[in-house]
Amino acid sequence: MTGDSKSDEERHRSKMANRKAAQDSEVASKTIKQKGLLMVHTGTGKGKSTAAFGLALRMLGRGRRVGVVQYIKGAWSTGERTALDRFGDMVSWHTMGEGFTWETQDRDRDVAAARKAWQKSVELLADPTLGLLVLDELNVALRYDYLSVEEVVATLKARRADLHVVVTGRNAKPALIEAADLVTEMTLVKHHFAAGVRAQEGVEF
Repeated sequence: MTGDSKSDEERHRSKMANRKAAQDSEVASKTIKQKGLLMVHTGTGKGKSTAAFGLALRMLGRGRRVGVVQYIKGAWSTGERTALDRFGDMVSWHTMGEGFTWETQDRDRDVAAARKAWQKSVELLADPTLGLLVLDELNVALRYDYLSVEEVVATLKARRADLHVVVTGRNAKPALIEAADLVTEMTLVKHHFAAGVRAQEGVEF
């Protein structure tokens, strides 16, 4: 090892030691060890629901049960449901939508479906065996005022202290963002659909 390379290695080691010390100090300053989180995945980019199902898989890997309520989306076959069905009664899955609003073209029907889905969500919020509840595309139902955002936020804030909830969909309401512990906005940079590529099995569904 040359003198210059040894000097580089020493500088790197010192830099990483300082970074570790800062990181350890930051972690030590956090005093809350366990808290049920309200998480929101929103934005125009792809991956909001995908990230939520990644959390579901992680929770299942820790031996905790997961609930899923799908708003808006119709009951078509998806890879994530097929995969999670293999976990049996560890997953309580409920697809409650009838398709996107431009497909049904019936507001009253959409509102009724959203309210039914919300009733199921409230039921699952009260299930003491769940570690995570995924409310997929709830943001879309709130955006179109199918549900009262005040009622939804109040109910989510009143959930039991150790239950994690993740809400997905574009255009999250400000009140929900304010109430959330973690908000991630997926930003669209480039999408293959714009180049004429249709939704594909294993990628979009």
